[in-house]
Amino acid sequence: QVQLVESVGGLVQAGGSLRLSCEASLRTFSSLPMAWFRQAPGKERDFVASISWTSGDMYYADSVKGRFTISRDNAEDTVYLQMNSLKPEDTAVYYCNAPKNLLATARTLTKQSGEYWGQGTQVTVSS
Repeated sequence: QVQLVESVGGLVQAGGSLRLSCEASLRTFSSLPMAWFRQAPGKERDFVASISWTSGDMYYADSVKGRFTISRDNAEDTVYLQMNSLKPEDTAVYYCNAPKNLLATARTLTKQSGEYWGQGTQVTVSS
């Protein structure tokens, strides 16, 4: 059974930093691109960042570019999202995401989410 387990988010002041992690129980984790999405109250779930299985390609939503960094440790089956210079508009539930299809790429995840989701973790940024 596939599981994506995100770390606990938290409450942070604007300008602060937070790092999320997502541990995957995916046999093919090291061969798959991974992504983070987020959903703010009353809004749709949006793409945040994605990373290829080699870590050679990374993509970011314009709203987080230069502030967030996605990374992964294939030996630990874990993907990370380092969030710096946080803003109140970053407040959302953050979800780890993985595709089922080995043909998926970090680029395709920017347009179409994968089939597997974590349970979500709340990040709240106070002004």
